[in-house]
Amino acid sequence: MARQKASRPASKTAVKKRSGTKAAARSSARKAVKAKGRTTAPKKPARPRQRIAISHHREEDFKADGLRAYAKYRDLGIADATHGLAQAHVIRLQGPCDPAEVSKLHFHDVEFQMVYVLKGWVKTYMDGQGETLMKQGSAWTQPPKIKHMILDYSDDVELLEVILPAEFRTVELKA
Repeated sequence: MARQKASRPASKTAVKKRSGTKAAARSSARKAVKAKGRTTAPKKPARPRQRIAISHHREEDFKADGLRAYAKYRDLGIADATHGLAQAHVIRLQGPCDPAEVSKLHFHDVEFQMVYVLKGWVKTYMDGQGETLMKQGSAWTQPPKIKHMILDYSDDVELLEVILPAEFRTVELKA
């Protein structure tokens, strides 16, 4: 004799179907909440492709057209090559140092700033660091908007400075 499957009462089948519907509703509600939480950030416009920048030393490239009147700057072509992402230049501070002109507390509104002493020495003040003598081969970073100033420097000092972005604001402060 063949066995018959026991049939499920209709009330149990209805309960199972309803709870399955509720589970599906809960699951889709969770997906909707998760989807709302996963909003994608607006895409940044693609930066133009960077170019190669080559700069050879030429005395005539040092210009007195930079941020400070007591300095000459040799642009290394990085700002043009990176479409403003960064800039790099060699700075010659013109001696002798005049603290009345040089030692002005200020900050730069930048994302990154690094300085490397190529030749000579420079004495700096940075908020939270105090006075520091930087000599040939010394390097330092200056965090965004850190208050700082130059206190003194040798007559032959040359600095390599790298800054992001190429265009930035400098704010002079009362000491």
